[in-house]
Amino acid sequence: MIRILASLAACLFPGLLLAACGGSDTDPGPGGVTVGEARALDEAAEMLDQQRLPAAALEEPETPQTPAP
Repeated sequence: MIRILASLAACLFPGLLLAACGGSDTDPGPGGVTVGEARALDEAAEMLDQQRLPAAALEEPETPQTPAP
C-alpha cells in the first residue's frame, strides 16, 4: 500500500511543480499594467477591430443648402 502511494506521489509531484511555474495575472507587464490587464486590453482591441463600421458611416453628410432671403 505504501509503495502504491509513494509511486502515485512521485507521479503527481512533477505535475504540481510545473503548474506552479506559470506567470500570475498580477505580475508586472508591459506599459506599467499587470499581465492580466494587458491581456484584457488586447482582447478588447481585437473585439473593436472585428466591429468595423460600414463604408456609408464614414461618408461625410451633405451640407443642407439654406435658401437666400
